Formats: sequence, C-alpha cells, structure tokens
Amino acid sequence: MAITAENLGKHFGDVEAVKSLSFHIEHGELFGFIGPDGAGKTTLFRMLTTLMLPDTGSASVLGLDVVREYKNLRNRLGYMPGRFSLYQDLSVEENLRFFATIFNTTIEENYHLIRDIYIQIEPFKKRRAGQLSGGMKQKLALCCALIHKPDVLFLDEPTTGVDAVSRKEFWEMLKDLKAQGITIVVSTPYMDEASLCDRVALIQKGTILNINTPEAIVAEYGKPLFAVKSARMYELLGALRGFSFAHSVYPFGEFVHYTDSRAEAQPEEITAYLAGQGFTDAEAHSIKANIEDSFMALMESPSGQEIP
Repeated sequence: MAITAENLGKHFGDVEAVKSLSFHIEHGELFGFIGPDGAGKTTLFRMLTTLMLPDTGSASVLGLDVVREYKNLRNRLGYMPGRFSLYQDLSVEENLRFFATIFNTTIEENYHLIRDIYIQIEPFKKRRAGQLSGGMKQKLALCCALIHKPDVLFLDEPTTGVDAVSRKEFWEMLKDLKAQGITIVVSTPYMDEASLCDRVALIQKGTILNINTPEAIVAEYGKPLFAVKSARMYELLGALRGFSFAHSVYPFGEFVHYTDSRAEAQPEEITAYLAGQGFTDAEAHSIKANIEDSFMALMESPSGQEIP
C-alpha cells in the first residue's frame, strides 16, 4: 500500500476535525477526498505529509510512519497546499530553482517530470510569482511540488478558485503524472471531479461516509430519483417536501432533485400531485443519480451508508 491510516484522529479544543479515519490507498492510484469546506480534508493532508501530529491512531506513507520516520518520508513526498504558498517576490524561475535546491537536485535533472507543465509558464519565467494569474500560480506550485521527483503527490484543493479551462487542464496534467507511476492524492469540494479519480472517499465533518470507485458509489443509490421543474422553484421545494412519499428534496441548478420512498414511483404521479397543489406547469422526469446525489443520501443516513 502507498498509504495506510488506522483510526487517525485530530481535534482542536472541543472540535474533532478528523474522527478516527481508517483507509488505504494503492500505489499508482489517483485517489480523491471529496467534501465541502470544513470536512477535515486539509487537517488530514497535513497529518499525512508530516506537518501535523495526529492525536489518535497512526498512518504510514510508503511504509514509513508519519510521526516516527518523518525525516525519511519528507524527501519522498510532494505537497501542494490549498493556499498559494510560494514566494511572491521571487520570479517563476527563482521559485523553481529554490525548491530544487532544498531537495538537493536541479531543474535540469528532473525537467522531464515538469516539462509539459513548465512550457506553459516558461514565457513568464522572469515574472514574479505574485503577479501570475490563478491558473499560472497553480501550474508553478505543481512544478515546485514535483521538482524533486516525489513518489506520492498530495494536492489540497488544487482547482479551487480557478477557471473551468484551467481546471480541465490541471486534471489532464494529473493523468499524465499518474501514467508515470506517481501516486496522487487530491482533495476537492467539487463533486464533478470525483469521476476523474480511480477511487474516492466522500468526507463530511471529519468522517468518511463511503470509499469506493465513483461508479460503484453512484450505483449504490437505491431510490427513484427525479428532476422536477416549475416557474415557482422556491414554492416547489416546499410542496415536494410536503408530499407523503418524499424521501429527500433539494435544489440542484435549475431543477429540484426529488427522491421518492416508493420503488416503483413514476414522474406522472409527481406532476399530478403538484398540479393539485397549483403547480400546473410542473415537469418531472426520471434521472440517474450522480456523485452529489449519492453524497446527499449518505449525509442523511446515520450510519454513513446508503439507505437501500
């Protein structure tokens, strides 16, 4: 295993940021921790990268204990924190050479690892890091995390705050890095990015709700799901929540996602009910669950497992 955690926990005063997490990540896997802000992702990453001591449990990365063997481990890890943490007053080139020097290497020695990423920012190599766009800062931070050829790469919310094009480019870069045998662990609040990972852990309030492939998690969604729409969306939410067969109701873009407690529920039954409530324009159609629907269902389940 590349990473193993057993009952790993961390608290800050009375707040349990990470609650006795146990999981494993395979060598060469692209693994995602998916969850909203405050779910415990950053605290977990700081423990796994030896930057914070756990209060309970244990963890090992590459067979090395994150507490006892942290000195040997740090040279084999790459870490890109959520907040841009490079030297703002140094140029792109100066930042990269600085981080290479810290790990007793050079840009030239490991240039093959960062070449495809670096050529995108090379025209700005003399520009100060603080003057780069969000997407360019992201690429520079990734280059600095890779320059010493790490065996495991940790990326904490790397696509937060960047445009859609930069997000797409970033994930394409991760696929290329994975093809080179690097184990990649990424955290993100964006549910749609779950499908880009080999496996994911859905995490909320310091607890892992489920770990599996994105496809398997979605396949576990066990109730009929409908997308419902009306001109009066706010009132529609209340009306659907008042339906005697409603299991869950929440807004989802221009639709309301409605889950029925009956296994054989039909969209016509929902529109008929809504018409009786004055929503004569209501539309409903059956849809397949996505990872966000699965996440919401798991949050509603006290056990953290999907309700069949």
